[in-house]
Amino acid sequence: MRILVVEDEKRISSFVRKGLEEQNFGVDVCADGNEAFLLATTQRYDAIVLDIMLPGRDGLSVLKQLRSQKHTVPVILLTARTELDDRIEGLNLGADDYLTKPFYVEELVARLQAVVRRVSGEKLSLLRAAGLEVNLITREVKRGDKPIKLTAREFSLLEYLMRSPGRVFTRTQILEHVWGYNFDPNTNLIDVHVQRLRKKISPDEKEQLIETLRGVGYRFKKT
Repeated sequence: MRILVVEDEKRISSFVRKGLEEQNFGVDVCADGNEAFLLATTQRYDAIVLDIMLPGRDGLSVLKQLRSQKHTVPVILLTARTELDDRIEGLNLGADDYLTKPFYVEELVARLQAVVRRVSGEKLSLLRAAGLEVNLITREVKRGDKPIKLTAREFSLLEYLMRSPGRVFTRTQILEHVWGYNFDPNTNLIDVHVQRLRKKISPDEKEQLIETLRGVGYRFKKT
């Protein structure tokens, strides 16, 4: 999953980023409400972790405007223990859950998984195509009865492509979603990972599930 963390306290944002990345989440971090709203409305995220007290625009204002514009991305609010009224207002504005500081990253991970499942529906926890099955909850991959062991990046890449079979993704789109913004767009990381992934999920070269469109990008074969 790709998560936007909006938190202006560097110690907390660094702690959250590290913890989520260790659990194989893709994480973008920002510290300003205005920037958060821009990212939330121009990028695709599976969920947003949103602090209430922010410079530029507070978290409740960001949430209110997102919901007013029909953005349904799950939002978990971060609040201080004394901000009961803010928590109630946030839930009324459309927040999916909240956490009070301090908190454990393990709890945040569990809540993120819960709200994403609740919003998307349990049926979307499994991706299936051409005998390939990807469990987004347990992160198990198999083709037929044969389990396939993937690295965290390979899993994220496969999930991203399988969610939209037949859709072509450019290298820039894949890089931003799977690796984030800290990589050179001219890197060959994507090509290397696609080659490795192909060998694992479809060892028969005549039946490639990930197709290359030269000069454009990649897509998962629509079956």
